[in-house]
Amino acid sequence: MQSLNSTYTLHNGVTIPCVGFGTWQAQDGEQAETAVRVALEAGYRHIDTAAAYGNEESVGRAVRGSGIDRSEIFVTSKLRNPDHGYESTLAAFDLTMQRLGLDTLDLYLIHWPNPAPFRDNWQEANAATWKAFEELYEAGRISAIGISNFRPHHLDALLKTARIIPMVNQIRLCPGDTQDETVAASRKHNILLEAYSPLGTGKIFGVPLMQEMAAKYGKTVAQVSLRWSLQMGFLPLPKSTTPSRIKENAELFDFALSQEDMDRITGLKDCCGKASDPDKIPF
Repeated sequence: MQSLNSTYTLHNGVTIPCVGFGTWQAQDGEQAETAVRVALEAGYRHIDTAAAYGNEESVGRAVRGSGIDRSEIFVTSKLRNPDHGYESTLAAFDLTMQRLGLDTLDLYLIHWPNPAPFRDNWQEANAATWKAFEELYEAGRISAIGISNFRPHHLDALLKTARIIPMVNQIRLCPGDTQDETVAASRKHNILLEAYSPLGTGKIFGVPLMQEMAAKYGKTVAQVSLRWSLQMGFLPLPKSTTPSRIKENAELFDFALSQEDMDRITGLKDCCGKASDPDKIPF
């Protein structure tokens, strides 16, 4: 990967920029719109949002108002937990597109595999949801479809009825939380791993080894963490609403971590907390 314009190629041939800009917790309105605008000005061409974030309208305004050709910006959104099921998914997708104000979506994800309202029949709900995803994809309304927070048993269940293998699995991945079994299961099916919370929701800044690495390479802890993510073959989704940090998080391509240092970082355990158990989330 040489720049923000470098891409991964999904198993359906669609290319996706190697670093995305996350918008979780960016408040709808001026905060989210400004953050996305600054990110696009800094060179990001991959914007990640979700219906549950409540900021799709702001993200859409920033994308449409950027002056950048729509074909150059990769936009992702995700299905809300209450909207699982075939008909509900189709309706929810239409609402997402209305809020974004876009004609097509580049990537659409099932946000969680086992939300509380479907705990007793999550397999059937996911199968019906995925059928709707497949139809939207085949109709050309979405360029790629995928999943988020799916662990191996969720993926195995989905693949029993899926005609199309997911192209992406977006999960929490950061030093200390590498979800090795989920990564292996996804890669077995050539599913790209996207890394949300790649800075461990801020906990990474207090890890001594990461501070040591930042000093060694003359970079910030965030830059070292994101570079580690890229060299692991993940697609990191850093999030910030601070313009200087948005720009800083994109400056990842003028250095590389040695294999020894990669191994030391990968060996960290539980330094940034753990991903939520998707079978126990209360929402």
